[in-house]
Amino acid sequence: MGTRPVIVAAGRTKFGEHYEKQPERLIEEAWLRASEEAGLERKDLEACYLSDYFLPITNKLGLEEGFLSELTELHVPMDVVRSFSSAFSNACNAIQAGKYDVVLVGGVEKMTDRWDKIRDDLMLLEDPWSYYAGCTPEANHELMLRAYIKKYGISGENLEKLGIALAQISVKNHLNALKNEYAQFQRKITVEQVLEARKNARRPLGLYDFAPISDGASAVILASEEVAKKLTDKPIYVLGSASATDYLTFPAREDMTGFLATRLAMEKALKTAGISLWNIQVLELYDQSTVMEMVSLEDMGFCTRGTAWKTIFESCKDYKGYYEINGKKLFVNMNGGLKADGNPLGATGGAQIYEVVKQLRGEAGERQIKTDERLKYGCVLELEGFGTKSYVHVLGGGF
Repeated sequence: MGTRPVIVAAGRTKFGEHYEKQPERLIEEAWLRASEEAGLERKDLEACYLSDYFLPITNKLGLEEGFLSELTELHVPMDVVRSFSSAFSNACNAIQAGKYDVVLVGGVEKMTDRWDKIRDDLMLLEDPWSYYAGCTPEANHELMLRAYIKKYGISGENLEKLGIALAQISVKNHLNALKNEYAQFQRKITVEQVLEARKNARRPLGLYDFAPISDGASAVILASEEVAKKLTDKPIYVLGSASATDYLTFPAREDMTGFLATRLAMEKALKTAGISLWNIQVLELYDQSTVMEMVSLEDMGFCTRGTAWKTIFESCKDYKGYYEINGKKLFVNMNGGLKADGNPLGATGGAQIYEVVKQLRGEAGERQIKTDERLKYGCVLELEGFGTKSYVHVLGGGF
């Protein structure tokens, strides 16, 4: 990157069920938390990039940019896209190009208002053939797990350990969420509960293997390096940001045991950032299911293909707050991940960035990572669809 975009503030709401709040109140809440942190007012914003997946369907909000203009009484350029990372990338590009100095990136979603219809809405993310075949959002996760077991010849005792390792992911993320005041689920679960849920469902994956649907909002304020110096003494630089895509139809992909898009995006983001993989200390992964956290460790290069479950199983025998890989500590999903923090699609990526920002600044409260060396680098992975599009952002503290 040339001129590096700088995160000067971040805000979010609690994720969960917000029947009593309109979406505009949620995004306002996230924005106010970020704006107070940076000491900014609405008039200071030069542009807004916002995201949601289903707001026009779930809340019948059309002409969103115009609606937001009316709400904020601003007439600056505004664009609405699907994912937070897409909005974040557009904002980074604009700042790098020298077009703007201060930009708001926001994301909002209200999914629980339509409990009766949301599953059908989510199936819109599938390809037409899968949709008309009745493919549920959970089906691809199970297909991936079955392909993974077959490809790597996992059976017998090892198959049992893999199942436990996936359960440990869910247990670990719920444990982390206990210290996150914004998390949707702040309660412990056990490996036995995860296994029992699978048994009741008569499936390889059960209730506790999947992230919930959620309501919530998140916001980040980006600035140019020159302006950021006036707004914060704890700048978080966007050192590398990249995305890549893959076929919409999951079974048509060359490899069904991981995400090519993630591998490509990670490689490019690291190259742009100019750091090595093992410089990254804190990682926020897109764990729509426990399977996705496992394969993402492999796609991003932290674990050899077909071995992440062994790393997870061994690290969680006596969990110390991190995965231990080749003698290195990797802190993963410290906010509870999508599994326990929540997953309001358009806002999820913002909460992931929020967590890494707070950790690098040393402002994560009870869940603050404690290491011998100062936290300097973090990384965020957000996906659209089932790995159809991957975004990787490498962030670094400059203080």
